[in-house]
Amino acid sequence: MRAFVADAQRVVVKVGSSSLTTAAGGLDVARLEGLVSALLPRAGQLVLVSSGAIAAGLAPLGLARRPRDLATQQAAASVGQSSLVHSYASAFGRAGFRVGQVLLTATDVIRRTHYRNARTALDRLLELGVVPIVNENDAVATQEIRFGDNDRLAAIVAHLVSADLLVLLSDVDGLYDANPRHGPANLLREVRSDADLAGLTARGTGTAGVGVGGMATKIEAARMAASGGVTAIITSAANAAPVLRGEEVGTVFHPTGPRRASRLLWLAHATAPEGLLRLDDGAVAAVVRRRASLLPAGVTGVEGDFAAGDPVDLVAPDGRPVARGLVAFDAVELPAMLGRSTAELAAELGPSYEREIVHRDDLVLLLPTR
Repeated sequence: MRAFVADAQRVVVKVGSSSLTTAAGGLDVARLEGLVSALLPRAGQLVLVSSGAIAAGLAPLGLARRPRDLATQQAAASVGQSSLVHSYASAFGRAGFRVGQVLLTATDVIRRTHYRNARTALDRLLELGVVPIVNENDAVATQEIRFGDNDRLAAIVAHLVSADLLVLLSDVDGLYDANPRHGPANLLREVRSDADLAGLTARGTGTAGVGVGGMATKIEAARMAASGGVTAIITSAANAAPVLRGEEVGTVFHPTGPRRASRLLWLAHATAPEGLLRLDDGAVAAVVRRRASLLPAGVTGVEGDFAAGDPVDLVAPDGRPVARGLVAFDAVELPAMLGRSTAELAAELGPSYEREIVHRDDLVLLLPTR
């Protein structure tokens, strides 16, 4: 028995589209209710990150497969999300539990004010005994639908609510050293470091073809959770009850690092930089060794077309990205600021320019300190 599962006070469970929908794309209520039955022992301190809104909207809209264009994806999400949450509310309600819908976008976990609001809302729902049903806000999202799935969102939510355990459910019962559908393969029971993943390849969607995630995104989500001190388990939806009882099913990713803010995990693992800032040696030392904010005086060059609040890479003189952060200015503003002190900029351009280009609270290192 896995004692740490029994000891987990707060659990985040993520379930994929393929585990909730029919082959035709509609919501499979019987499978959803079976999942809820397995989760009931944890209700009260459970957060459920559920895919399935877009997939659930396919059949009602007469769509044979997941659409490729963004507008139709958003329409399917809008139709499917209501039926998805209604089904969860009915299933949990029969056992005396209420659910609350929480739709998030990337902005809600990277902007400091939004981040605090999201964390407070989730904590309060749990304090009230409500089961939060979390999903990306697919009906209005743009980049979230293009780049992602709910696996990484679940890892971020696990940190957002200070969870002890993250369980990633799909149609595969764990991580194998080869594709079990193509021949002999061995299940990896435990992952304690990236060395245990050496030589593995993982790609593609689930067997139903209605989701956007695959084993690769689950591995990345599990690594993200583990790097911030949260134990993660990858297994199938059919194993939901056994895994939450502590039975030896699935693949466990043991924590590899200390707890970190969800926003920094998002920056390190789930963003693509919109541009880069070239730093001199002094700025590299300040950011990497002293964990200081990035000031205009230490920036020698700007590349990319980005807006204030976008993620950018901070690059050393030799071309190595050393950190990633949320930039405080638009790209077009920065060339006139490079190499100058904040006091000089404030005197010439106004007090709004007497601040950091990237604040240390919005920055994560990409290389080990030396």
